Amino acid sequence: MVQRNIERSSDDKPAKMEKKWVDFEHISDNMKRAAVSAEDQLFLKHIGFDVKAIEKAFETNKLGKKIKGGSTISQQTAKNVFLWPGRSWIRKGFEAYFTLLIEILWSKERILEVYLNVIEMGDGVYGAEAAAQEYFGKSCGKLNKSQSALIAACFPNPRRWTPRKPTQYIKHRQYLILRNMRRLGPLDF
Repeated sequence: MVQRNIERSSDDKPAKMEKKWVDFEHISDNMKRAAVSAEDQLFLKHIGFDVKAIEKAFETNKLGKKIKGGSTISQQTAKNVFLWPGRSWIRKGFEAYFTLLIEILWSKERILEVYLNVIEMGDGVYGAEAAAQEYFGKSCGKLNKSQSALIAACFPNPRRWTPRKPTQYIKHRQYLILRNMRRLGPLDF
């Protein structure tokens, strides 16, 4: 968050940090399911790592094309809470360590709660509550399926894409996330 504000300052933009912590039970099930559907459909089944997704990302990245990630919600939570941004083997090593720690010490419910409260969901917008207020003028507990999926569709690059002006690509991602939400069914913690 500090680094993003330094970047904003260098772009002659005012500092902005919209953030409000919301307890797990006050985040809509739609937002929880959209996040899992968009980012980590095996979230409730793995112990922090999706080996197949990591292997697929490694093979794609080896070809030298657009860099693709294979991080789980647990890994992203570890990175966002405990580490610095960037790509290096050292940071990835620390990320693996912290991912294992949070998987051992926190419940899946707690991991998802922290994730949905700390991830960047727009330029200077952090967490589901700030995103819901920013884009839809309501609490994240009141987000419907479509709104939740639209927010989640922008997760890969929330400063490039916005639910406020969704591109055709984002609308297609929203459709895929809604489809995955139907397949996913309820999240049983």
